[in-house]
Amino acid sequence: MALPSNLPNRRVRCDRCQRPQAACICRWIAPVDSAVELLILQHPMETANAKGSARLLHLSLAGSVLAEGEAFDAAILDALLHAGARTPLLLYPASPGAPVAAPDPALLADPAALRLVVLDGTWRKSRKMLHQNPALQSLARLPLTRMPASQYLIRKAHAPDQLSTLEASCHALAQLDAAVHVQPLLASFDAFVAHFQATGGRLASAHVTDGA
Repeated sequence: MALPSNLPNRRVRCDRCQRPQAACICRWIAPVDSAVELLILQHPMETANAKGSARLLHLSLAGSVLAEGEAFDAAILDALLHAGARTPLLLYPASPGAPVAAPDPALLADPAALRLVVLDGTWRKSRKMLHQNPALQSLARLPLTRMPASQYLIRKAHAPDQLSTLEASCHALAQLDAAVHVQPLLASFDAFVAHFQATGGRLASAHVTDGA
């Protein structure tokens, strides 16, 4: 049965953020420029999550790349990691008892030669992504230092230092690039979280079947 023509189309998407218009996040985009390039590898289950921070991060950070997948084709992942002859650094904590490569201090001196790689997913899903992509396991990892408590109050965390993808990426970029200004984006993200809390999650009203 056809719907009356005067009813609003709840499936209409925003051209910019690709979310349903009822869940558009464009008002919180805060442009950031960094010499470090950002590669976001997003687990497919995060794509339709209206609480997710990765798309807002991607839209705000100039030159960033967002690729969806769990087990990536090896050639495609290699191209994503090493495009432009940059050195990829994985933003991911070391597992207890499992040694990982430390970044070369000489490389860290040149932000324009770096690519920060982040995994967007729950801890369980990100561990699975790491396990299924050997190229990620071999990357040098960037440890975050002196992190504040997360303001990501709309998703459950197991510890105060478990930051959102956006928060962790902003702090990592600030460590790697002294010239980057991430505070406007962090402030905008706080406003996004506050809006979501104030509206009781109604930002997500159209995301369940429409994607993100």
